[in-house]
Amino acid sequence: MIIGIGVDVVDVPRFGRQLERTPGLRARLFVPAERELNLRSLAARFAAKEAVAKALGAPAGMNWQDCQVDLDAAGAPRVSVRGTVAAAAEAKGVRTWHLSLSHDGDVATAMVVAEG
Repeated sequence: MIIGIGVDVVDVPRFGRQLERTPGLRARLFVPAERELNLRSLAARFAAKEAVAKALGAPAGMNWQDCQVDLDAAGAPRVSVRGTVAAAAEAKGVRTWHLSLSHDGDVATAMVVAEG
């Protein structure tokens, strides 16, 4: 059963300017394993985190560090949650996450399906 869906689109150059203007933003949004990725990958991961929040109904108190995007053994992106995000997902009955990322020019997009 689908619990929620979320989609987000990020303007890559604008996101890059935000990271430059706010030095602590990279550390606040991304776990250490994500921080050194290129700008397009960071933008896509931020879009994924936003899409996860939307799929959960944008719960208050979500810690960005509690949602991580990594790659499975085949190289496909996957969502890993813990802490505040895991608690919100558990409260809604989410057991499985489906994630798709895309980049085209200056745009990064993420689509998330939360399944129970």
